[in-house]
Amino acid sequence: MNDWRIYRGVGQPHDGVRRLPEPPPWRDFTRAQDGASAGSQDPSGARRLGVRRRRAENYAPRPAEVDAVNAALYLRRPLLVTGNPGTGKSTLAYAVAHELRLGRVLRWPIVSRTTLQDGLYRYDAIGRLQDVQLERARVAGGNGSDPRAGNDAADGSDADGRADGDGADRDPGIGAYIRLGPLGTALLPSELPRVLLIDELDKSDLDLPNDLLNTLEEGEFAIPELERVADRQPVVEVLSHDSGRVAVHGGRIACTNFPLIVLTSNGERDFPAPLLRRCVQLELEPPGEEQLTAMVEAHLGEEGVAAGQDLIGRFLDREPGEVMAADQLLNALFLTQHTPHAERLTRERIADLLMQRLDRSR
Repeated sequence: MNDWRIYRGVGQPHDGVRRLPEPPPWRDFTRAQDGASAGSQDPSGARRLGVRRRRAENYAPRPAEVDAVNAALYLRRPLLVTGNPGTGKSTLAYAVAHELRLGRVLRWPIVSRTTLQDGLYRYDAIGRLQDVQLERARVAGGNGSDPRAGNDAADGSDADGRADGDGADRDPGIGAYIRLGPLGTALLPSELPRVLLIDELDKSDLDLPNDLLNTLEEGEFAIPELERVADRQPVVEVLSHDSGRVAVHGGRIACTNFPLIVLTSNGERDFPAPLLRRCVQLELEPPGEEQLTAMVEAHLGEEGVAAGQDLIGRFLDREPGEVMAADQLLNALFLTQHTPHAERLTRERIADLLMQRLDRSR
């Protein structure tokens, strides 16, 4: 069939979407686990490194990148990676975790409203209050008493957060309402360091880089809600970012192996000197021919490399200073491979649509 289009703009309903092919490997959210390697059941890693995982094996980082990663590992310091969009900043974290068998990458995406609290932990006080009130109403209803008695949850629970009376055995305790964030989970005691990706830190407000300083320096933090009950409940199980249950002792979490923290930035703002002092800094250059070939082969196979030589060359021959992301190339290669019988003009139009400069004003 020469017509590759699913949507045709004819205005008449049809079932053409049923012949939609499999998604690009880097956008496959249904079979991501098939590409996860032993010791790293990480769907995001499978999408970023390629379902064939050949990108991880063929990954050819420059010597400066290898040195920076090793410096961060040896010094137990965060790695601040700066570069244009699509240069592989985030992928570097997944490649290190894959090679060193450090498990699933913890990812903390940063937006303008992100706070340090989001990364450390969240306490669902409202959810806990509602559950206590519902439990009291259930108990009061069973006893024939007034369910409105003792509406203040704090007044009807003891210091360890468990309700008095018949509902005590049903109260899960305060730990059920505390979930660690990505940074909090990364700082849990562990035999091997976790890999934490703090993605696009330059998107944060002005305070977050400074707010991170103490936690990055000390490798520990307190949970005040648990510190207040530590005398009665010295060990509390809470939820981790991995959705497991972990024990917190004395209301504090302190790492035994400092995690490999990869902070990425598109260079849209400067960071304060105290943060830079605490980081190993790496400026990531756009991928060269060797890196691009490994990337395309990992996702689209050797046939993808052979069929896309013209687009790979076009990507590499762009003007100096012209910003273009590697995933734009992958998108163009994938889509043009699904139009093998289309006119050459159509394939070129698709490539032009997908490989536009990112630094061009609209």
